[in-house]
Amino acid sequence: MSAPSLTALKVAALVLVLVGVCLFVRDAASGDTFLARYYRRYVAYLDRSLRLLFLSGSGRRVVLGQLAALVAAGAAGAALGVEYFACLLPLVLLAPRLYLARKRAQHLKKLESQLDSLILSLANALKTVPSTAAALTQIVPVLPSPVSLELDRALKEVRVGSTLEQAILNMSARLRSNELDTALSALLIGLQVGGNLPRVLENTALTVREMGRLEGVVRTKTSEARAQLWVLALFPFAICIAFSALDPTYFDPLRQSSTGTAVTAVALCFWSASIFLARRIVRVDL
Repeated sequence: MSAPSLTALKVAALVLVLVGVCLFVRDAASGDTFLARYYRRYVAYLDRSLRLLFLSGSGRRVVLGQLAALVAAGAAGAALGVEYFACLLPLVLLAPRLYLARKRAQHLKKLESQLDSLILSLANALKTVPSTAAALTQIVPVLPSPVSLELDRALKEVRVGSTLEQAILNMSARLRSNELDTALSALLIGLQVGGNLPRVLENTALTVREMGRLEGVVRTKTSEARAQLWVLALFPFAICIAFSALDPTYFDPLRQSSTGTAVTAVALCFWSASIFLARRIVRVDL
């Protein structure tokens, strides 16, 4: 049998296996098994993450997309080699979590950059509107996204019966941002204690602006250290690739003996420890 025919048979067999796995997952998810419980928790996690990030879609569609990607990756693996499929499998499984984590980090970073505008807008609105909820309703249309979306969600909670304080606490619990907690704490203290709330918010805006400036200074000062960290992380592998290219047998003593394996394991442990310590040193908390 020719090589193209063998490749086609391998692709067809692997696709059939993956389709069978998908059908098994569907049948198992409809019962009360461990797989079904994990499937429901995973779909609930995806739905919650999409809802918190104001993204369209549903967890079930994401899972169906992952299954389709597994079938496509299996077909590609059968055509190119089994090892390629093994490399694609964890990527397909982890892609939604990595994407949502990246989108959440971008969401928080953009929201934190808009805190100054939020606090000053609220302080100015409170000078003309006595009610804090009414002031928030007034400034939502003029605020940029995503801070306007988060405030609109909090105001919707107020409309369905929640207090403004509880809605603010819920927003803080959803976002888990230190900068946002600083602004919301000042607002909650002003609501509960009273006093000149616009002045308190203006002072809070100055504090948030100064914290942002200091974080920018810290990032600038530690940029060289972060570059050195990347060099520390990648340089050993670059050296190994270069020596292997010059002499393919150079690392045979490490690969073909138990002593070499132990030395390699110890070297990897030291490398991992150095990266961990370097990250702890470079990360500066204000």
